[in-house]
Amino acid sequence: MNRRLRKALVVTTAITAGLLMTACQNEDVDDNASAASAASSSSSSPAASAKGAEAVASGTGKGVSGSFKNGKVTHLAPGKYIVSVPGRTDQAFFVSEDTEIWGAGGICGDAEGQSATECTEAELEAAAKKGAVSADVEMKDGAAVSVTEQPAGEQPGSAEQPGSAEGVAEGKGVNGTWFGNVSYLAPGKYTVSDIKGVEQAFFVSEDTEIWGAGDICGDAEGQSATECTEAELERAARKGVGAEVTLSNGIATRIVEDA
Repeated sequence: MNRRLRKALVVTTAITAGLLMTACQNEDVDDNASAASAASSSSSSPAASAKGAEAVASGTGKGVSGSFKNGKVTHLAPGKYIVSVPGRTDQAFFVSEDTEIWGAGGICGDAEGQSATECTEAELEAAAKKGAVSADVEMKDGAAVSVTEQPAGEQPGSAEQPGSAEGVAEGKGVNGTWFGNVSYLAPGKYTVSDIKGVEQAFFVSEDTEIWGAGDICGDAEGQSATECTEAELERAARKGVGAEVTLSNGIATRIVEDA
């Protein structure tokens, strides 16, 4: 009889231990499930999604280089913008102190002017916050080298063609020599105004000889002209530069800066 009691006691102890282990395991499972549910809820919350989107946007422009023509520039955050070009993925970029910003009436400057106006980053931000600004963006390593607003006549969908603004003669087929102020009109296109204020549009090609005397390029104190690049001419012509321009069929064969 004693043996039966001892055996019953052993069985009872084993059953009790098993029930306790099962209860502990179930409690651990419930705790893990609750933790997983909380993590899932946190990751799907609006705040978490917003932070994720911000992280993606902030890193989009890193290391990107290239030209984004006929784009729409919108404000993203202080010093950060997005350029949207048809057929391409939207690209975020940064603006630095070295970024050249040129306006044609929207960012800054006069829409009726024949040359672009240099703008500040504050003016770009103000314009981009009001709505998308039509512009060309040159990028290097995710930072804008230049942001050039498109004149009204150059924006996509406009019936007016570049270089055909009122008061500017079309450069097609024009021959001769002009002495006056050279201004930037559009990529590869310029105007030269004579002493009477009449402006003549013209094109620049790879064969155009460009000679500087300190403003386009070179040294103002030098005794001879310096051969310049078209990029140097564009930079100077945005501010206006005096020069002699020789045209053949509307294309400049030679541009010589006034000494």
